[in-house]
Amino acid sequence: MRLISTVCLFLLLAPAPWAQPQKEEEPLSIKVDVDVVQILCSVRDKRGALIGNLTKDDFTLFEDGKQQEIKYFARETDLPLTIGLLVDVSGSQARLIQEERQAAYQFFSQVLRKKDMAFLISFGPEAELLQDFTNSPRLLQTALDGLRVSSAVGGLHPGPVPTASQTRGTVLFDAVYLAASDRLQKEVGRKAIVLITDGMDFGSRVKKSTAIEAAQKADSIIYSIYYVDQSVYGFGMGASDSDLKQMSEETGGRIFHVGRKNTLSEIFRQLQEEMRSQYAIGFTSSNEKKDGGFRKLEIRTKDKNLKVQARKGYYK
Repeated sequence: MRLISTVCLFLLLAPAPWAQPQKEEEPLSIKVDVDVVQILCSVRDKRGALIGNLTKDDFTLFEDGKQQEIKYFARETDLPLTIGLLVDVSGSQARLIQEERQAAYQFFSQVLRKKDMAFLISFGPEAELLQDFTNSPRLLQTALDGLRVSSAVGGLHPGPVPTASQTRGTVLFDAVYLAASDRLQKEVGRKAIVLITDGMDFGSRVKKSTAIEAAQKADSIIYSIYYVDQSVYGFGMGASDSDLKQMSEETGGRIFHVGRKNTLSEIFRQLQEEMRSQYAIGFTSSNEKKDGGFRKLEIRTKDKNLKVQARKGYYK
């Protein structure tokens, strides 16, 4: 079943609302108040270690340079998590897919909790939904077993992102756009897109900026796992990671590089740790205009030695 044919299902499969733990007396305002802006962030020290013991008073939030009042705050949260795993199955990834299957299954088995959901999309010449929202490791394993290398095609193609008169090899930006706009846009809680790819895009119908905007509008973080088969590109050469880096940084995520000292399994372990060490911040903008424009966000901590990882803005 292709991604574009499953848009209508998400209304039936949305996870539980974004609720603040241990404060049952507060209403679930984050879900019903459309004016509340939700931000997830991670904080690290100079050595790159995650800091998980900060409080609301340790943060200052700015929108377009103007300080905002933080109304909602949670740390080491159990807010529902929805993960979309997007795996590159173009020809350049053929020798890497088996390891990706094994590491991804281990990741899902460890990271998903009772209220969490995940879905799996493969992308090559087209983006295909292999597994819709589920909490079942068994179903995710079956979907991962279905990952197959997909070769480039040219001309008209009946896929979810039709492309005329051009060869498509890896529709990376299309896959991100569809995952964000069709699967995550109306979900609540914490949302993440995890990409496993060499970062190359050939033939996407949407631009990189459009894919980033879709992720930002869906309040979704992009984590990129840069995985390159050097035998495909030749010695001393390789695909660029610049697109992945930009997509991740603009949405509050980061990029991981697979290597001898940083295996795919180790990266998934780091990703799991980060997802469970986030701060959830909510505020209502002092700017009441709703013109659809982009608003810059900046989060600072009292300790200037700490680095905040968060999305750079949102649309309203």
